[in-house]
Amino acid sequence: MSTSLQTYRSLLVKHLNPERSRVALLGLLLLVTTGLQLLNPQIMRYFIDTVTTGGPSEALTLAAVAFMVVAIVNQALSVGATYVGENVGWLATNRLREDLAEHCLNLDMAFHNTRTPGEFIERLDGDVNALAQFFSQFLLKLLNSGLILLGVLVLMWREDWRVGLALSLFTAFAFWVLNRVRDVTVPLMTAAREATAQLFGFLEERLAGMEDLRTNGGQNYVMRRLAERMRTLFRQNWRAEMLGISVWTLTTMLFAVGYVDALAMGAYLFQAGVVTIGTVYLFFQYTDMLRRPLEQIATQMKEYQRASASVARITELATMERTVLDGPGAVIPAGPLAVDFDHVSFAYDAEGKVVHDLTFSVGPGEVLGLLGRTGSGKTTLTRLIFRLYDIQAGSIRLGGVDVREARLADLRRRVGMVTQDVQLFQASVRDNLTFFDPTISDDAILDVLDDLGLRPWLAQLPNGLDTELAAGGGGLSAGEAQLLAFARVFLQDPGLVILDEASSRLDPATEALIERAVDKLLAGRTGIIIAHRLGTVQRADDILILEAGRLREYGSRVALASDRRSRFSELLRVGLEEVLV
Repeated sequence: MSTSLQTYRSLLVKHLNPERSRVALLGLLLLVTTGLQLLNPQIMRYFIDTVTTGGPSEALTLAAVAFMVVAIVNQALSVGATYVGENVGWLATNRLREDLAEHCLNLDMAFHNTRTPGEFIERLDGDVNALAQFFSQFLLKLLNSGLILLGVLVLMWREDWRVGLALSLFTAFAFWVLNRVRDVTVPLMTAAREATAQLFGFLEERLAGMEDLRTNGGQNYVMRRLAERMRTLFRQNWRAEMLGISVWTLTTMLFAVGYVDALAMGAYLFQAGVVTIGTVYLFFQYTDMLRRPLEQIATQMKEYQRASASVARITELATMERTVLDGPGAVIPAGPLAVDFDHVSFAYDAEGKVVHDLTFSVGPGEVLGLLGRTGSGKTTLTRLIFRLYDIQAGSIRLGGVDVREARLADLRRRVGMVTQDVQLFQASVRDNLTFFDPTISDDAILDVLDDLGLRPWLAQLPNGLDTELAAGGGGLSAGEAQLLAFARVFLQDPGLVILDEASSRLDPATEALIERAVDKLLAGRTGIIIAHRLGTVQRADDILILEAGRLREYGSRVALASDRRSRFSELLRVGLEEVLV
């Protein structure tokens, strides 16, 4: 995958523009240090010619002092340039990392379902870190080396056109060779970064499923697959590194030719009486000065190759577009929301529909019990309400407003959801309840915790609302975690609440607290309850049964329960838990 200069330029302009004052300072430091590096050989030539012609000792002393001062100042300014360059590089890439993270968060669920978390880590960390080197060290050294090369060639042309021509041809040939090497190495660096991403993705998935792997004896399988992926990574990195070494080898060979060229030209012109011995030294010294820039370019080619691969992968990610787009901004009304599915059909991919021509309605403040076997489409319906996916046919309305006409943030603010698996973050209790929204007051949080019976639990915490929770809710029981999830929804105050069997795995005492919380949460709100147990659907007004994405049965709970021919009545007789799992 090749990366055009236009892509590089766009990245540089976009992310370096906010740091333009530092970039300007960096440019100034580079110009000054380049000038000082080019000045010292001139001082040395003067010193040599003064010695060979028997010049005054005062002039020699002045030249020596000037040489030392220039060297010290140049070193100090070089340190400053490196410092500024590193700051510019990391500030720019941190901004790029933020942009990519926000972009990924806004991409569709269809995209996230086909990517592993390990791949995102590699994109946002590994690839962006490679660009940090590109923006700072690589860019700094490339510009410095380019200025030195240009300065040396200009000065050589001023001294003698024959020497200038010889060094110019040598430099042009060296650049041609390095560019040819780059065309070969960039694809290998891209493959190496991809192998790293695959390894991280594999590790993340297996670590997340460690409990299942251990209980089912999957350790040997994991180790074999890990060895295969590490072997692939080793091979890709080995190929890339070997080509990187070839760049250094070519540079060394080129300089052998360059030294011979400079010494031969200097000897010829000295014998012809055209130049002094000091000027011959100048030729050699300036040729030697080309070595460091070209070696830096050769050394940084590896970073350039990595940056090329990273830029290509980052650009690919950044240019991916959402298919679920914000609506024009229709306002979803306040209060309990009516839910209307009107001939809705949906498919995750081209393999087939998972929802077929589904039509039903839930009145404002009513509760719908949603039943069906695993894979029947229950969870898909909730995803469609949130617009995590867009339907292919029909319409979904909340409060009479098509969900595609509302802004995504407004839509998701008006719908709350509690599932069996509660996601908690490594953050304070306050932040976990408010989802990091500082506008929600502590008084509002405490009122909700009082309603849910969690105030005694909060009082036991060492720092109250400021107590830090462990990642994944470590230290909390399943009931406490789900009660916190209920508190989140209370604070959001939605018009529609979706409950995905939120009390199916709790002990009786905790389940009683959850049931009390459900009653409070559904009061004055529309509810959709995905149920597997008889007790859960007793509070539903209507029942909807799905089978393979189709509406099997829909109607009043009381009417269906009293009709012995109905599917719901049959489920009640045999037990929901035994049939719907």
